[in-house]
Amino acid sequence: MVTVFGLGFVGLTTALGFAHMGHKVYGIDIDTERMETLRSGKIPFHEMYMEEELQKHIGKNIILENDIEAAVADSEYIYYCVGTPYGQNGSADLKYLFSAIDMTIDAIKDDKKRILVTKSTIPPLTTKEKIIPYVQNKGTVSKNISIANNPEFLREGHCWEDFINSDRVVCGCSDEYAAEKLRELYSSMDVPVFTVSLSTGEFIKYLSNTLLATLISYSNEMAEAADNFGDIDVATSFKILHMDRRWNDCDMTSYVYPGCGYGGYCLPKDTCAFYAQSTEKGFVPEILGKVIKTNESRTMVMVNKILQKLGDRNKVGVLGLSFKPNSDDVRDTPAARIIRELAKENVEITAYDPVAVGEFRKRYPDIKILFCNQAEDVCNANDVIVIATAWDEFKKIDFTGKDVIDCRYMLD
Repeated sequence: MVTVFGLGFVGLTTALGFAHMGHKVYGIDIDTERMETLRSGKIPFHEMYMEEELQKHIGKNIILENDIEAAVADSEYIYYCVGTPYGQNGSADLKYLFSAIDMTIDAIKDDKKRILVTKSTIPPLTTKEKIIPYVQNKGTVSKNISIANNPEFLREGHCWEDFINSDRVVCGCSDEYAAEKLRELYSSMDVPVFTVSLSTGEFIKYLSNTLLATLISYSNEMAEAADNFGDIDVATSFKILHMDRRWNDCDMTSYVYPGCGYGGYCLPKDTCAFYAQSTEKGFVPEILGKVIKTNESRTMVMVNKILQKLGDRNKVGVLGLSFKPNSDDVRDTPAARIIRELAKENVEITAYDPVAVGEFRKRYPDIKILFCNQAEDVCNANDVIVIATAWDEFKKIDFTGKDVIDCRYMLD
């Protein structure tokens, strides 16, 4: 009871995947040549396992349909897997998506509840600001329609494996009905299903793709810097980089998480030194330069959050002083940068850290703050609490009645 518009890599994988799970699926594509190829049991691109799946389910769980009205009438879920190319200004072109929505709306002749699900990649706020108003303008038919997005995380060449053995399913939902029905749709899969807000669903997809794009571009920039230096074996350097156990033990995820900036001894020193050396030798690594500027600006981003929360008050409690948990290293710690800026605004500061108070006193003797022996003492003395280091013990604190600025995004 699923209709899928668009039978390219994403759409055909989605249609066959749902058919494999036991759902009845209608597949629709405006490309008549593609439809004829699929009806013959062939797929129009190379993907492992999918041709066998098509031949197994065609005419059974999957119906390749020209009659849109019949398909929509029999479906609770309408999936859109059409192209969303970017235009001249880089924004997503939604004309194919809106065209498929038009076909769907025109085909609805009853008052059955349906969920329109965008699987095509669309930027954050698109569903909320463009798709929902577009559907609502279609009149009373919209009253029985819920809206959702269900981003894909497929690699070309591994589409079938990535769908069947998904590591997560993300569904941005306009209401609880859509969330419940999408959890039901995926219920036969042994995989976490996250039902989130519409914009969160869209953002997660871009979070993934932009990180991958950044890693590729960063690697290319560093290779160019190495070529400019000379006497560097680039391929060997990257292969040895990949041997870092943090990649294979999943600890690298701690680096792909927002906070109040990096600190400690190595990262600030080494990023600045490499940038300076490369620039001196004639190549300006722009990504690395932006990394340094972003880290520098992160302090004021957090300070402004704190000052906004403070309002007319002038007392703040700071939890955490080391640059990261399970360490007493306070060299270039973000906590010190934040505290210095707050002091300029005549804010009184009370602070606690499980192990780093002594080191903080020695390294920053000019910073005048009151140190406490327990986190609870900081909380009792202040209504505004700043979490500057992600120590596990801070997760156990009852912050009821407190204004908390969680600079490490560690609290649920």
